[in-house]
Amino acid sequence: MRLILHWILSALALIVVSHLVPGFHVRGLAPALIAALVIGLLNATVGLFLKIITFPISILTLGLFLLVINGVMILLASSLVPGFSVAGLLPAFWGAVVLALLGMLIRAIVKDA
Repeated sequence: MRLILHWILSALALIVVSHLVPGFHVRGLAPALIAALVIGLLNATVGLFLKIITFPISILTLGLFLLVINGVMILLASSLVPGFSVAGLLPAFWGAVVLALLGMLIRAIVKDA
């Protein structure tokens, strides 16, 4: 149950980000749910590999480079999911920043549920 709640809250976070970040577009709840699933799968596979490879850069940038990797995963997901589009790396980066902040809030909510 907690996994489904986290998935739905992540999709809602994508919708919130689409209202806050120019160039970040989600066309409804269904594409947001699919995009949240795809982003999660990409982060668990390709993203994990990239984070391991770029670990020295992440240390030098005090972890800020991880936001770039998350932005690349969001950009990759936008090319795979119809109804979810990101206009470039800069909107993907800012989307990753806002999603990281919303993710902290989501984890706090799911932890209490």
